Amino acid sequence: MFTLPQLEYDYDALGKYISKDIMELHHAKHHQAYVDKLNVAIDAAPGLQERPLETLLTGLDSLPEAVRTAVRNQGGGHYNHTKFWQWMSPDGGGQPGGALGMAIDAKYDSYQAFVDEFTRQALGVFGSGWVWLNSDLSISTTPNQDSPIMTGENAPLLGLDVWEHAYYLDYKNKRDDYVHAWWNVVNWDRVTQEYHP
Repeated sequence: MFTLPQLEYDYDALGKYISKDIMELHHAKHHQAYVDKLNVAIDAAPGLQERPLETLLTGLDSLPEAVRTAVRNQGGGHYNHTKFWQWMSPDGGGQPGGALGMAIDAKYDSYQAFVDEFTRQALGVFGSGWVWLNSDLSISTTPNQDSPIMTGENAPLLGLDVWEHAYYLDYKNKRDDYVHAWWNVVNWDRVTQEYHP
C-alpha cells in the first residue's frame, strides 16, 4: 500500500508565497486522492503490489492494460507530488551554489536567464501539467501527471506543478504570479544534493 508522505514543514510554513489553505488542500486532499486511487489500481493487478513506484512508472508499457492508465495518472500524481513537497522549503529561495550553480550559469549564461526560461515554459503549459529541470539541466514540460522518468529519463532535479489546484485559491487565474512567488520557496539545498554531474 502506498501512503501519503509527511511534509517536512507545517502547512502554513511557506507563508505569503503558498498559503496554508493551498497546502492543506493540495497535500491532504489532492495528493491523498492520487494515493488512494493508485492503491485501488494496484489491488486489481496481482503481482504489482511489491514493485516500487519508480519501477511501475518506468515500466508502464509492461503493465497490464487494465491498470496502465490508472498507474500512469495516479502513480504519476503520487510520484510528482512526493518530490514537489521536497523541492520547497520555508528556508528556500535564493540561488543554487556549488557545482549546480556554476553549471546553470554555464548552460544558460546566468541564473536569471535560467529562471526566465523555466518561467516561460511554465507559463506555456496548456491546461494542466508540470515543468521540469532535468538531470542534464535541460528544461521540459509534461501534460497531466506525466514525468520525465516515464520516457526513460533520469529523475528530474526540480519540478513545478502548474495545475490550477496548486495555486487557484491564492492566485486565481494568475499563473504568472504563482510561478514568480514559487521561486522564493525553492529548496535549492535539496536540488543541489540530487545533482550529480
